[in-house]
Amino acid sequence: MKYLHTMVRVTNLEASLDFYCNKLGLKELKRHTNEGGRFTLVFLSAPGDDEAQVELTYNWDPEVLSGGRNFGHLAYEVENIYDTCQKLMDAGVTINRPPRDGRMAFVRSPDEISIELLQAGEALPKAEPWASMPNTGKW
Repeated sequence: MKYLHTMVRVTNLEASLDFYCNKLGLKELKRHTNEGGRFTLVFLSAPGDDEAQVELTYNWDPEVLSGGRNFGHLAYEVENIYDTCQKLMDAGVTINRPPRDGRMAFVRSPDEISIELLQAGEALPKAEPWASMPNTGKW
């Protein structure tokens, strides 16, 4: 058995690609458009880790998606949790659970999918403004 990908449904493909690629730093590996089925699939991965993929499924016909929190979360290891969170904040992303411990943070995609960010290796020393920053919303 081999892990292939995790699929998440998205309501706005461009907003989702902006978040996952431009802000979070994933890269697009491949795209499949099915005109008859009226959907587009986009496969993403973290740079250097093409084996662990996220499949964004965009159904062209509008639908109400709910339960993003029920999905659980996607998790990515990052080289520097503080730099990553600052970059995301500068791009307009809300840090729902700041890395107060120097180890873990949570953000959400445009479709409310929780994304966990974990510091590679040991936790970084606690630092401001992160150490005293409160949670925002759900994570």
